[in-house]
Order: sequence, then C-alpha cells, then structure tokens
Amino acid sequence: MATLGLSKVFILDKYFTELQKFWETEKKLQDACGTSEAAQLEQRLRSLGCELVTLRSRLPPALHHSRPTTPPTPITNTTTTTTTSANSSFHATNNNNPSPNANTTSATTTATPSTTSSTTAANNNKNAQTHNGAPLLLPSFSVGNGTTSSGGSDNRITPNSSALADGLNSSQSFLADGSCVKGGMTGGVQEVEDLIHLAGPLTEDAVLKTLHARFCSSHYFTNVGPILLSVNPYHEVGNALTLTSTRAAVQSPHLLRVVHEAVRQQSETGYPQAIILSGASGSGKTYTSMLLLRQLFDVAGGGPETDAFKHLAAAFTVLRSLGSAKTRSNSESSRIGHFIEVQVTDGALYRTKIHCYFLDQTRVVRALPDEKNYHIFYQMLAGLTQEERAKLHLEGHSVRTLRYLSEGDVRQDETEDARRFESWKACLGVLGIPFLDVVRVLAAVLLLGNVTFIEGQGLEVDIQGGSHELKSVAALLGVSSAALYRGLTTRTHNVRGQLVKSMCDANMSNMTRDALAKALYCRTVATIVRRANSLKRLGSTSGTLSSDSNESVHHQAEVASQHASTVGTAGSKASKSMSVLNNAVKHATDGFIGILDMFGFEDPKPSHLEHLCINLCAETMQHFYNTHIFKSSIESCREEGITCEVEVDYVDNVPCIDLISSLRTGLLSMLDVEGSVRGTPESYIQKVKVQHKGNARLFEPKANHVRSFGIHHFASRVIYDASDFLDTNRDIISDDLVCVFHKHSCNFGFATHLFGSELKALFSQDPVPRGVSFRISPTSHTDLQNGDEPVSTLTQDFHTRLDNLLRTLVHAKPHFIRCLRSNCSEKPALFDRATVIKQIRALQVLETVNLMAGGYPHRMRFKTFNMRYRLLVPFKKLRRVEDKTVDDCKLILEYFVRSLEDVNKSSTVAIQWALGKRHIFLSEGARQQLEMLRIEMRHRAATLLQAVWRGWHFRRRWPTLKRNLELRARSRTVRPRPQPIAGTPPPDVMDRCDQKTIQQTCSLFGLDLERPPPVPPSRSYTITGNHKMGYPQTRVMKRNFPEEGGSETVLLKGESVVVVGASPRRGHLLVDYQGHSFHVPFQYMELKPSAQPGVNI
Repeated sequence: MATLGLSKVFILDKYFTELQKFWETEKKLQDACGTSEAAQLEQRLRSLGCELVTLRSRLPPALHHSRPTTPPTPITNTTTTTTTSANSSFHATNNNNPSPNANTTSATTTATPSTTSSTTAANNNKNAQTHNGAPLLLPSFSVGNGTTSSGGSDNRITPNSSALADGLNSSQSFLADGSCVKGGMTGGVQEVEDLIHLAGPLTEDAVLKTLHARFCSSHYFTNVGPILLSVNPYHEVGNALTLTSTRAAVQSPHLLRVVHEAVRQQSETGYPQAIILSGASGSGKTYTSMLLLRQLFDVAGGGPETDAFKHLAAAFTVLRSLGSAKTRSNSESSRIGHFIEVQVTDGALYRTKIHCYFLDQTRVVRALPDEKNYHIFYQMLAGLTQEERAKLHLEGHSVRTLRYLSEGDVRQDETEDARRFESWKACLGVLGIPFLDVVRVLAAVLLLGNVTFIEGQGLEVDIQGGSHELKSVAALLGVSSAALYRGLTTRTHNVRGQLVKSMCDANMSNMTRDALAKALYCRTVATIVRRANSLKRLGSTSGTLSSDSNESVHHQAEVASQHASTVGTAGSKASKSMSVLNNAVKHATDGFIGILDMFGFEDPKPSHLEHLCINLCAETMQHFYNTHIFKSSIESCREEGITCEVEVDYVDNVPCIDLISSLRTGLLSMLDVEGSVRGTPESYIQKVKVQHKGNARLFEPKANHVRSFGIHHFASRVIYDASDFLDTNRDIISDDLVCVFHKHSCNFGFATHLFGSELKALFSQDPVPRGVSFRISPTSHTDLQNGDEPVSTLTQDFHTRLDNLLRTLVHAKPHFIRCLRSNCSEKPALFDRATVIKQIRALQVLETVNLMAGGYPHRMRFKTFNMRYRLLVPFKKLRRVEDKTVDDCKLILEYFVRSLEDVNKSSTVAIQWALGKRHIFLSEGARQQLEMLRIEMRHRAATLLQAVWRGWHFRRRWPTLKRNLELRARSRTVRPRPQPIAGTPPPDVMDRCDQKTIQQTCSLFGLDLERPPPVPPSRSYTITGNHKMGYPQTRVMKRNFPEEGGSETVLLKGESVVVVGASPRRGHLLVDYQGHSFHVPFQYMELKPSAQPGVNI
C-alpha cells in the first residue's frame, strides 16, 4: 500500500483547507445581495481556484483527477472537488474505530486471519467535507466482532478495496449552462446505481457528481438503499400527466422494483403498503405516480386492457384538467393532492379508490400574477363548438374578456387545449357523467366573474354593465335571475330569535359571488371524484363507493359493516352472522397498496393561506420521513443497547410544524380564534409576533409590512401575506344563496345535487332561510353546522384530513421516492447544480446516504429473520425451536459470513450487524447481500425442482411419445384423409353421383382423388380495420419472445421489429431482426401506432 511523505501530507491538508474556503466563498456568492459584494467574492473565487490548481500540480500522480484542472466559474454555480485514491493514508490511526470492551463476553463469529475494523462515512456534511472524516480503508478482507456494554454483539465486515474510483472519468464533459455532452459519458460514477456504493468520502459533492453523471447518461433514478431518488429531466414538459399520456413512457426498472417489493410484502404479510412521493413542486411526483400506477396494473391488475384500468385512466384525465394549473415554477402544477388506494388480494388488484385533497380554491376566482386558472377553463374555451358556445352563453367571450381568467397569464395554446378538451369530454362519457351538466356549471363559474356589483342610488346594489351576465348565469344554473340576485345581495340574520334581512353592500356582494363560484367548482370536483370511485368491481361488498373523498376506506368499511349488520335482519342471530361476515370481508380488504402524491413545497410571491397549508403538508411528509428513517433507527439502537459508529445529525423540523399547527399557539389555531372574534389581519399578525417572539422559525420580512410574516421551512424561507387569511379561512356561504338551488326553485338537477346535504339540513325545519352558514367545500351531513356557523374552518378541515392520512400511513409499510428538480426553468436536459444541491440539503439526502452506508437502518425480529433467511443454512443444522431462535440466527450469520468470502470481495460497502434484545440490526450492505444470497439459493432450488420434475415427467411420457414418433414416421409420405365427424348421417343413395360424373369434375378442376388438395399459400397481406396492409410491416413486441430466454437473441417487450411475411407455421409471422429470422406468434406483436411502412393494398 503506497504512502505519502510528510510534505505530501501537508500539501494535501492545505489543499483541503483551500477547497473548504472555495466552497464557503461560493455559498456566500449565492447569498450575496449587492453587486459590489458579488464582484469581490468572484475575485476571491478566482484566486482560490488558481491556488487549488497550483496545489494540485504538486500532489502525487495517483491522487490526480483526470478531469480538467480549471476550477468552475462562479457564474455557473458549480464547484470543483477532489477525491483521493484509496492507496493514500491520511492518518496512522482512526479515532472512530470501534474498540471492543474487555469486560464483556465476545459474540461467537467466524473470523478470517486478518481481523480489523473500519468506519464507513463521515458523520455529517461538515465533517464529510474535510479529509479528517475520510474512512481508513483496509486492503484485506476482514471480519471483526465486538460487544456493546449492554451485551448486544456488533459485527462488521469490511470488504477488500483496492482503489477508490475517481469522481468522474476523463471522457465526461459539461457545458457552461450545466447541460451534458452525452458522447463523453462512457463510464465512471454514472454506473453507480446505489449511492451507498460510492467510493471515497460521502460528501454532498460526491452525491451531486453522481446524480449529474447519471443524469447526463439518461439515468434519472438512483437508489439510496431502499429509497429511490428521481431527477426530473423535463423531457415532456407539455405532458398532461395522466395514465393515458404516459402510455409511451419507458418503464423504469427502478420503479418496477418498488412495485414488485410492495406487492410482495403485501401478499406475504397482508400488511398495507404505501409508496410515498415527496419533493418540491415541479419535481415530477405526478408523472412518477402515473408510471407506478401503470406498472402496478401490469403486475397485479391485468394490464391496461382491463375495464378497471380504463375507468381509472378516464378518471385521472378528467381530474387532471380540473385540478392542475400553471404556476411560476411548474406549468402542470397539481393543485389537488392524491392518495390512490389500491386493494390487492392474493397478489391481484380488484378495487381502486382516489382520495383527493383540494386546497387551492382561491385560484378559481383570483389567480396570481403570471399564473393561470385551472386548465379546464382554457381547454373548454378552445374546444367548444359554436353551437355549444351558444348553449352556454359563451359566444364572443375569450380568455381576455373573462375576469377570472384575464387577471393571470392569458397566453394559450389553443390547438393543444382543444385536443385535451376532446379527450376530457370522451373520458366524462366513460365515467358516465353527463357532459352538458358539467360544462354548464363551469360556464356559470366563468360568467360569474363578469358580474360586478357597485353601489347603487338606494339600499340595493347595482350591476356594472347591466344584468345580461347575471341572467346568463341564472339560465345556466336553472334558477331565476331575480332569485339569484336576492341570494347574492341579501343576508338573513338571527338577532335574539328574530330573523332580520339586510342588504349587502357592493364589497360583500362581490365576496358572496366569489364564494358561489368557488363552491360550484370544488363541489363539481368532489362529485366527479365520488363518481370515479363508484365503479363496481369483483369482490366489492358495498356496490358503489360513493362516500366523500375525505373519508378513509377503513372508516367506510366499518360503517358499511355496522349498517349491514343492523338493517334487514330478523333477529340477533342473523345480525351477529352478518356482522361476522362483514368483519371478515373488512379484514380481508385491509391490505392495500397506496400511492401518495401530495403537494410539493413551493414559494410563490405572494404566498397566501393555501400555500401555508401546502407547505405544512410538505413539512409533515418530511417529518414522517425523518421519523421513519432517522429517528426510529436511532431510538431503536439506543433502546436495545446497540452502539452505532455513524451518528447521523439530521435536522428535525418539529419546531416548524409546532409553530404552524400547535393546538393552542399555532398560527392556524390563532387564525381560527381571530376569525371567531371578527379580528383583522393587522391584529392577527401582531398577536402572532407577540406569541412567538423568541421563535427562531418565525422572522420578520425586511419590508416590515404590517400584514406579512416569514417562516423558516425545511426547504427555504417563505414570506406570507396575511391580507386574505381570515376571509379564506372562514370558507362560508350563506343559506340565502343555498336555498336558491332547492328543487322547487331550480330546474337544473345537477346544481341541486351539488348542495344536496346542505339543502336537506336547511329544509329539515322552518323557516328558510334562517341566518345559518355552510362551508364552501362539500361537507358530510353530520358536520354541516354548529349554530349559525359551520363546525370547522378551511384550515381545521385540512388539518383533520392530514391527520387521518398520517394515521393511515403510520399503519402501512412505507416505500419512499424522493423527487428532485433538475432546474427551475423547466428546460430539458439541463442540470442546474445550485438547484439540485439545495434540494439535496432540504431532503437530507446526504444524511440518508450516511445512515444507509454505515448505520443500522434495518431491524428485524429474531423470529422474522430466522423465517426469512434460514434457507441459507442446511436444514438439519437448525434447531427449529422457539427458545433457540437466537442461536439459529447466529448460525445463519455464520454461514452468511462464509458465503461472503467469495461473493463480496469486490464491494466497497461495509457489512455489519448487531444482535439486540429483541431485534437483529442490519446495515443496508448486509441486507442487500442477504437478499442476494436468498434469491440465489431460491433460484438454485427452483432450478433443481424443475429439472427433477421435467426429467420424471419426460421419462413417464417417453413410451407414448416414442410410439407417436414411430407412427408419424410411417405415415409421413401418405397424408391420411380426415375422418368424418361423429354422428354425421351417411349420404342418401339417390343423391350419390356416378363415377363418370366424379371423373369429369376432377378433370375439370385438376383434382386428384388419390391425394388431398394442396394447402393454399399464405396471403401476402394482413387486415387492419377496413384496409389490407402488405408486407413488410413494423410491429411492436407486446411481450418477450421466446419467454424462457433460452435463445441467444431475444425479442424484448417494447422493441420494434419488421415482419417480412407470413410464416409457414399456423398463426405465426416471419420476423427479421438483426439478421436473424424468427417465427413469432401474431399474438406477441401489435401494429405500431405510427405510419406503417407496408403497402396499402
């Protein structure tokens, strides 16, 4: 092992010191405010870059990079780092090496002649960036053992490492804007599919380089142990992000592994599984969720040809148009969170349910500058025919003439919007929703924005520009214009038991108009969600799933069970039997696979109450990740006396969550209190600043606006404008307006249905109206009102639904997918290092890598470990007794160590485990190797079983097969005539032709009575629709051929092949592929949807 001289060590130390200064200066440059300060920092960066180049030239050649030595310029926001070779030794000793306690007994392990200990990675970001935190890698394969003070044993294996790979290979190159030169990416760190296998110190720069290299080589998914990182390349910016639009996407094997693992664990344990996608807005969560759902249907749901898939695809097409909008950072931003619950039984999908979380109601009436309203409005204006426009009173209107749309971005791609609207219209038909009913409500919402109330001469308010727009809205909603006007401009109050009617001023009337528009829109979305969940499936016990989307499926099952056990039974025995039956069905359907695509963190300007709730959701998902990955691992080790060498210093965001959602002093609770006392935004902000004066998470903006405050979130700092907090949070609509839609005064049944629960509660007693208020968003019948006010506010309702979601996730096994944006401008194939590194720090990717590489992120009960991995040990050597489970686990580990001596010598990941009081703790490296050995052992066993059975089966069939072969060889020259069908009556004697007639007929047609007629040649075309398509044809493989993969050349699923003609084999086509000819069954291929190269005959 080569060593450095003393002077070289000093040079290396100075190199790392200067490199640290370079990083710190670059960070200051990113945060610089003035131009003069930025110029000074740029000059400092140039001088440090020159110093780094000088020091690097004095290092030994073994430590040199093959990358260009010119440091990056500050303008591109990139950094230059250097990793050292494994052959260099920084210190003679390592303070982090585990030292076994001499007073404790050593655990029984199998050791090789060279026994040593090694650390794995730096503890945190700061230490990881210095050379003192680098691991001391040993050149020999070693197994060490030690014991903790509590008696638990700690075992570690450090595999052989000959040299650490360079950060990037010499052929890699990057452009000034951060994009990549694809031709140079031939090898290097882009081949590292799991970040725990990175060679050298685990630093932010090493992680960033790996992600950058894989991004440039079109590998957008990277593992961190069981956690998956996804970088959005923005190759399909205009994609509608539905199941239909992702049909042509390349299926990722990384996502397929996640789906297979979720299905496997659910089928083996019956335990619910949750695939949780998290990341900033625009990081590709929705696109990834659609790919996951497609692959889940391929694995467990029968594929995209099933009715369930088509129904779900139609539902997402409709909901995407209704629930997505353009924001500053994301042109396809999902404003509705989704939790897709897929019921799987025995590995087969049989029911799906969509839970929606709708927050951004204000966007319907007021979009932020440079942003847009919901996509469906623009698509409807572009796709409606002139006849439909006339029916909807939209003739002469455009994006610029409708106030709800003209306040935001008015640019529009009418061709694309019209195409999407046609697809949306067709999908409404698939769901069984009347198209005209929905567009009538949407047109009424748009026209409501043009109804502007102004102060009149008397008590009543006037309508600016006349009442034409109001009459159009009334006609669309099926009510009279006078009734709608009264509902918008009058208010009933209950004063000491007396009902008093008052006229609203112009401002209040306009607010009521906006409340009606928001209520119509969000209730239409909720109705469509209920309809999307109402498809009857095999195994569904309740027929239709028409409950509110906010309720949990388990709550529904419980209610259905109670209802079924009490209704329609004649006695207690029948009731008890029905209860048992329903409980059995409920427990059989408890296991589900959920895909969570919730709101991503965002920082719009200005930020309103909806954005505070969205960021609270992002904070909560981050806390759930921290708790499951970091906190549970650390606390479990502490409880069972396991000492972990790597102490992960993760950032806990509980203080920020408490600041926002604490029960009494949280911002949302204080907002509810302020709304109940009719406070003002100024008084609310003042109380918040007094209550949280010393809270480090709350800061005051530099502008010192009396209605604004700032919060330090886990991702960045956000400034919120509280001007509309109170009005948005109140979220009410008066009963004067609701009663307008009663069936006696409204002839539009769909509009009456939207307010069905409210109308039922309102007309259950007299008088009507009586001065009560209802929620804008749909509410269940039991939670409608409390006195004159609704039971909950917008924030209370959202917080309740978020708690219910977390309660569901806590009881499920999570699978995390962390999504990253490659840049902030949605440019394809652009990797912005500053943007990505900011997300890496926010999502704590480096801390996750350190834990997975050097900690104990996995724990298993001794019995569970024994059941899963006991096949690694000969059957006769296992005790198989409950009291000897720990001994069996130790025996499994002994055989595991023996297996690693030949399997894992080339790996650079330390493999370690520890025996606790109730669990065995495993590192990610140990878990991966155990799984690999388990898969290999099962594969060998399956191969042996198949070989033995096939041999026995063939030997049993051989006499019959031999006899058939002999008969076939004898009759090969003479083809036997087909036997007559059994039961066919003999021909009548009178109908028989004489021999002379038969001879004349045969001579006429050239037939030979002694030989059967020849088989007609195969036709030189195929039928597609009403056309004859000639050869050659281009087709796409629907599955692998041959399926066993025994041939050297295999036609893979999704590949394009050329069909040159019909095959002599029945039902086959002749395929030419890479110079080889294949006889492929026609079921294995489908015609390519693009233009065919064949001839149209």
